[in-house]
Amino acid sequence: MAKSTSYRGFKALVMGIALCASSYAYAQSTSDWPNKSIKVVVPYTPGGSTDTTTRIIMEKLSARLKQNVVIENKPGANGNVGTAAVARADPDGYTFVSVLAAYSISPHLYQLPYAPDALLPISKMADLPLFLFVSNKLPVTTVQQLVEYGRNNPGKLNYASSGTGASAHMTGTNFGLLSGLQMEHVPYKGSAPILADILSGQLSFVFDTMVVFMPHVKEGKIKAIAVSSAKRWPTEPNIPTMAESGFPGFAMSSWVGLMAPKGTPQPIIDRVAKEIGEIVKDPDVQQRFLAAGFIAESTTPDGFRQLIEKDGAMYGEIVKKANIKVN
Repeated sequence: MAKSTSYRGFKALVMGIALCASSYAYAQSTSDWPNKSIKVVVPYTPGGSTDTTTRIIMEKLSARLKQNVVIENKPGANGNVGTAAVARADPDGYTFVSVLAAYSISPHLYQLPYAPDALLPISKMADLPLFLFVSNKLPVTTVQQLVEYGRNNPGKLNYASSGTGASAHMTGTNFGLLSGLQMEHVPYKGSAPILADILSGQLSFVFDTMVVFMPHVKEGKIKAIAVSSAKRWPTEPNIPTMAESGFPGFAMSSWVGLMAPKGTPQPIIDRVAKEIGEIVKDPDVQQRFLAAGFIAESTTPDGFRQLIEKDGAMYGEIVKKANIKVN
């Protein structure tokens, strides 16, 4: 009996030493973080909303951490290619991924190449309101006129997005569900070709951010007849919300946020979230975001997780009601 008790005591001692050693190594791995360059994967092409917001935030984060932050664009499959690459990366606090609201949509459409819990939320970085941009070829200047035109001309309306499962696709689909209009969705690989076809009249409309399209509105080449956010955009106060345009409760904005591979030390997650929280308060960041059509906004890691889950439920319902399938 004494021998057994002695063995158990020895085993407990060994486990305790191992736990202390592990805790010490963990503390060492986070106390001097970061001590080398950090990589942030943007799973979309350069120049888009995700890329622009991420670069502005990471420029400030690099200065605050006194360490280089490298942006790597890895587009494909509506963001899933780059996101999957980070999900498989070492959780050492030196690899992150910037995700769009499409991250909440993809599980309802794709067989994802990574587990649902493979990434940890850190913080939202920006809200991206979507404007309803309409071709000048359509004789409409309001949302209600667009609905009336669609009802009087069945089969003639189409709308674009940056791909099946993009937030612009979901917003256009929801508009179709609520209005009862039968419209064709035309997926594109970016905003530039969408703009060209709206200018030519081949496309009827698109819900998209203002960066690419608003300059052409100012020149009178296309129209912006509504914004999908809950409130009017500060720099475009004359453009009504969808809710004000006959669709009560219609509030759908995209967002950009930062995530890390599962297993990334919690102190690093919390540190980055705290830094982003300070960065979005920077007047320079707020001004640059506003000019580009974004709102600088952060969350706690748990707040970002709740946003992902809430939007996931909303988008899942839209996918189900519209019976959206990925070809």
